[in-house]
Amino acid sequence: MLQTSSCIVSRYLSAVITFVLFCCLIVPGTANGKESLTLGLLPEMNVFSQSKRFQPLAVYLSKKIGKEVRFTILSRYGNIIKSLQKKQVDGAFLGSFTGTLAIHQLGVEPLARPVNLDGSSMYFGHIFVRKDSGIMTVDDMKGKIMAFVEQATTAGYVFPLSYLQLHGVEKYQDFFKEYYFTGSHDASISAVLSGNADIGAAKNTVFDHFLETNPRARREIVILASSLAVPSNGLCVSKDMDTELKNKLKNTLLRMKEDNEGKKVLKVLRALDFVETNKEDYEVVEKMASHANISLSNYQYENK
Repeated sequence: MLQTSSCIVSRYLSAVITFVLFCCLIVPGTANGKESLTLGLLPEMNVFSQSKRFQPLAVYLSKKIGKEVRFTILSRYGNIIKSLQKKQVDGAFLGSFTGTLAIHQLGVEPLARPVNLDGSSMYFGHIFVRKDSGIMTVDDMKGKIMAFVEQATTAGYVFPLSYLQLHGVEKYQDFFKEYYFTGSHDASISAVLSGNADIGAAKNTVFDHFLETNPRARREIVILASSLAVPSNGLCVSKDMDTELKNKLKNTLLRMKEDNEGKKVLKVLRALDFVETNKEDYEVVEKMASHANISLSNYQYENK
């Protein structure tokens, strides 16, 4: 599998920066909740944007629940299951697929998820290309370069995999000339825009934000297919978390829009509110995984 030198350098630098921030942010020995609460974040966009976006929420939650809350940006998507198993984190804002995996394998409990600026608490995946690529159908994708996000994302892997399967592509490894995993949704979009990939996949919320801030992407990228709606990244916590603490976290998120400070934090998060989330909300992801021939009970994936 070939990779351009620019892609390799970019991903190496991203990994180094993420690792440094990860080491700075995580707090050893706090996963049992004795001194502070450690919550994981998935690297759906670059680490600097993630840190800036969630720091105000950490401050707000700390004040409201009476316990210091710290966020740690996980180095890669697939590592969240191991982090929860090893009690390195007490919970995490999980994507729909990582949330589904954690529910099936670890029994985590979903609490709440944000409501997007468009009023939806769901998101969906996009498969996209450059307008000048000549790619319009799955047949046109054969022999091209594909940029996935991670093997533990709905929009960046499970959806395109199920889409390809439903269109007769049983083994994408042989279908594409080259494929690779960018590590984040915005990196997948950048890969297509720059010409380092012909086809990309990403979640619509990151896709829309990318196009809002990048006029060239708005002109040059076109969506070929979109998935069914799935739950937006929701806070899921360990089944062992104290019930009182769990309820404090949940109620704080659900009442954020009721005070001015909470409204300010929601604005930074690019959210209108939080809504209650339960295990049944993830059934749509289970069906998508089934179409992609993924077994949720024994799916093991961890980035090295």
